[in-house]
Amino acid sequence: MGEPGTVERAVGSADGLTAAEVAERVAAGAVNHARRRTSRPFSQILHANLVTPLNAVIGVLAVIAVTFGGWKQALFALVIVANILIGTLQEVRAKRTLDKLSLLNATTVKVRRDGQVAELPPDQLVRDDLVLVEPGDRIVVDGPVIESRNLEIDESLLTGEADPVPKVAGDGLRSGSFVVAGSGVFRAEQVGAESYAAKLVEEASRFALAHSDLREGINRFIKLITWLIVPIAILLVISQLAYTADWRAIIVSTVAGIVPMIPEGLVLLTSVAFAVGVVRLGARRCLVQELPAIEGLARTDVLCLDKTGTLTEGGMDVDELRPVGDTDEQRVREALAALAAADETPNPTMRAVAEHLDAAGVTNSGWLAEDVLPFSSARKWSGAAFADHGTWLLGAPEVLLDSGDPVGTEADRLASRGLRVLVLVTADSASTAGGAAGVVPRALVIVRQRLRSTAAATLAYFKDQGVAVKIISGDAAISVGAVARQLGIDGADEPVDARHLPADPDELADLLERTTVFGRVQPHQKQAFVKALQSRGHTVAMTGDGVNDVLALKDADLGIAMGSGSAASRSVAQVVLLDDEFATLPHVVAEGRRVIGNIGRVADLFLTKTTYAIGLALFIALGATFAWITGRSPLPYPFLPIHQSLINAFTIGIPAFLLALAPTFDRAKPDFVKHVLRFAVPAGICCAVPTGIVYLVALNHHGTGTVLPQVTATITLFGLAVVALALAARPYVWWKLILVGACAAALAVVLATPPLADFFELEGPTPWNLAAAAIAIGAGMAGYAGFWFVRRRVGAAPLRN
Repeated sequence: MGEPGTVERAVGSADGLTAAEVAERVAAGAVNHARRRTSRPFSQILHANLVTPLNAVIGVLAVIAVTFGGWKQALFALVIVANILIGTLQEVRAKRTLDKLSLLNATTVKVRRDGQVAELPPDQLVRDDLVLVEPGDRIVVDGPVIESRNLEIDESLLTGEADPVPKVAGDGLRSGSFVVAGSGVFRAEQVGAESYAAKLVEEASRFALAHSDLREGINRFIKLITWLIVPIAILLVISQLAYTADWRAIIVSTVAGIVPMIPEGLVLLTSVAFAVGVVRLGARRCLVQELPAIEGLARTDVLCLDKTGTLTEGGMDVDELRPVGDTDEQRVREALAALAAADETPNPTMRAVAEHLDAAGVTNSGWLAEDVLPFSSARKWSGAAFADHGTWLLGAPEVLLDSGDPVGTEADRLASRGLRVLVLVTADSASTAGGAAGVVPRALVIVRQRLRSTAAATLAYFKDQGVAVKIISGDAAISVGAVARQLGIDGADEPVDARHLPADPDELADLLERTTVFGRVQPHQKQAFVKALQSRGHTVAMTGDGVNDVLALKDADLGIAMGSGSAASRSVAQVVLLDDEFATLPHVVAEGRRVIGNIGRVADLFLTKTTYAIGLALFIALGATFAWITGRSPLPYPFLPIHQSLINAFTIGIPAFLLALAPTFDRAKPDFVKHVLRFAVPAGICCAVPTGIVYLVALNHHGTGTVLPQVTATITLFGLAVVALALAARPYVWWKLILVGACAAALAVVLATPPLADFFELEGPTPWNLAAAAIAIGAGMAGYAGFWFVRRRVGAAPLRN
């Protein structure tokens, strides 16, 4: 026996662990408890929404405003409460959706215990369990092989080597790899945190909201603004010292200048948009395993589709068994029945053959398999050697038959009608390494696939949206082309056989740019397709359901797996369509575009506010310095914090929240920061400059003993901010027009209602103030038009459409 508290490893029974041995290992903690989650726990959600740098800055400014200006001047701090409540509630809602869908997507593992095979969640495996594996299974723990029936493992996700690795008894298996051919049994030796891939899986599957390009762009804005706040605050304090010695007034004015510089709701609305997107996709049984994948949905411009399981429904029907040469149909049926019985891990084609024979009452008539050669996507065939009956193989005609063989020619003719055609052959010898020799064709097996009824409409949607579609399949190119023609895909008349593709990556990329349909594609070629398209600047989404799709799914900008697909494909994909419905993809893409497009609009508004706040602060600081040098009257800051609360609420906060959830159909563009700055900087300048000038004119007209200069500045800035809102809200629909109109009317209501005007420390403007503000607003709008005209003339993109 071992040390106290340890588990002895001396199980060698082929029946697996007993219930008592399992209980002993559970008690000792020898359980596969490596955590994998797609959402963070409630405590982290609350902490992430409560403890943020922006909340801390706003909180400090609110305390200062309350201390020196009274509670009304701290109304802007209500944004903290909104950030915490809305952000937390939306993320909790998204978490519940993700957790429910993750349970539906959870894989199980087969183990042998007490001589019986049971299916368990991976976290219930214990050390020394005997784990059964077959093609498509993901290796979830480490351990040595006990039984191997031509077992082949793909370790490319661990080593980068794409070639399958044969495994025999005694060889080790490592978690993170997956089975591509054969079957076998291995003993769980390193479980939980001890397993090779445990740490990698934990990192890869953690709730990941903060690692997207979009979020990184927003964080860059926030870092820049943080660096600007301190020097601008110092400038404001110095400029106001020239105006008054009242520290309370100076501090309140400084707070009023700093608050609008902070894009306090931008991070909130980004989180909300992501969370709402997850919930909406969840309602369509679409699991987003990594939230930044939503960005990939929006930016996708090339969609690579694996025909089987995507354009076609699950399952196939054998259309005909056509003997060739001197082989009679009974012999063909017997051979196929024997192959089906010998295959412990049949692929969909072999299952269709077995179902066809069962329906016809054909069973294996005593053929004894001496050696089984499992199907492999790389080989394109499977088979078995039978005592007294020789070696029989079933696979792709162009792989097993010589070029020019009349049977192969007939197979091509049938494939041109969209049928899947396999050839049944006998061989003098065959091996997984050396291929087949002495092949004699015996029959053609003609299989009809079931096209999805929604496939044509879905492909038409992508065409309308400017997303190029590439059909990639392991089937014969001529057959794939026929299916593509039935679905109305451009380029279907010129399918390409992937066995003749150029090896040079640039030549491959050129071919992919002008070609749509590919057949006989190897797993490593699918990966090469993705990389070649990416090398030409495309954002590539890849769909798939089998182990042959794993490499391409992993390397694509967006991997989309089918829920009924292999565990390996689902584990590496960012999005899983749990109901296998290809027609869900347009909704997936549209949701991604909605999220990213609206975050762009929201960022336009918040960064416009930041820009004009910085511009006004510098305008006042430099103006005060000039006044001090020339002996003129100093300049008080034009706004109180409560004025900024009013402006921000109706031109930024409320409309931004509504715009963040609106439908959007345009494909998202790269360079998020550049596109936002193209809008925010000109818009911010066109807000700040007219506001600063009209404020100076009003001060000169009214003097500093009245609030009318502040009223004029408030009307001007409010009006120009509404213009920026109107530009950011495009394209228009009825509710957006109502939104912009209602926001514009809000200030008029405040000024026309004495109690509200008193609350916001404003008063009704005179005709002179209204005229001055109108002229300033007109000047700002002319500035907008000028920027737009210049950008058009130089060929650059105008303000956001």
